[in-house]
Amino acid sequence: MTQQQKQQPEIPYLTRTQVLVAMGVTAILLWVVTKVCLRFGNFSLMSWHWNERHFLLGVGLGLTITGMSGLAYQLCPPYRKSANYYLEMVLKPLVLPDLIWLALLPGLSEELLFRGVMLPALGYSHFAVILSSVCFGVLHLSGSQQWPYVIWATIIGLLFGYSALLCGNLLVPIVAHILTNLISSYLWKMAQSPAVKN
Repeated sequence: MTQQQKQQPEIPYLTRTQVLVAMGVTAILLWVVTKVCLRFGNFSLMSWHWNERHFLLGVGLGLTITGMSGLAYQLCPPYRKSANYYLEMVLKPLVLPDLIWLALLPGLSEELLFRGVMLPALGYSHFAVILSSVCFGVLHLSGSQQWPYVIWATIIGLLFGYSALLCGNLLVPIVAHILTNLISSYLWKMAQSPAVKN
């Protein structure tokens, strides 16, 4: 296979409606799992409260991750190929206003479960951060050849997890996650625009 050939999807490309419904259903499922864990677990959701400093830390972390993602995209061909496959499958059918949902739904639902529930459930430990990050990475597996993207998502999960652990506030990874999704998806959409390519 040459570099110009695209990786063929293992699942068919989705329509805009299918992507939006899948995002909504996934967010609801993660929220339900979160509620069930909190109902039957012997722990509370990680603290999530407004703090201007923590909000700004989340913004800084989101911008840092976006920059790191851009560098990885430029310097690591396996990651670039894997990211393009994933992003084309998810982003290509969406229009620009949809990116708000792409930022908010996963940013909230994934952080509530993977950091908000898993960290306190596993004792706010290094093990908790690592295990929740691996689970977060595997959630992004969309095909057997997508391991570079899964590894990247796991690394990002570690950054989200440790930011939550160090600050004691789920607001930090939520803000970082939402901002990372929003900026990265917008930049990818703009790069695919015919006006940009000409």
